[in-house]
Amino acid sequence: MQTDPLSAKFAALADPTRRAILARLTEGEASVSDLAAPFDMSLPAVSKHLKVLERAGLISRGKAAQWRPARLEPMGLKGMAEWLEHYRRYWDQSFDRLEDYLRKIQKGNDDGQRN
Repeated sequence: MQTDPLSAKFAALADPTRRAILARLTEGEASVSDLAAPFDMSLPAVSKHLKVLERAGLISRGKAAQWRPARLEPMGLKGMAEWLEHYRRYWDQSFDRLEDYLRKIQKGNDDGQRN
């Protein structure tokens, strides 16, 4: 069964280890050993996490002799950011309406206290 790219990206980021790996890669490319260091897991387990991130298009793996550095693929996050932007605008508008309503209530309370 093939998953759409956006679902694959969100599924990949559902795991806290993969989110931590992605966060580490914002500092620059790293080897599997570098990425495994903060975790209590084997190198093959970290490699499995990297494969999930790579299939989702969030990272890429280079080839330099025996070293296969992982690097962040910023464009892989672009589709997610665009999808989330719609909801950010929704929440911004909702908070703006709430702020307007609270100001109106506060103004009504201020007028009532002066009488």
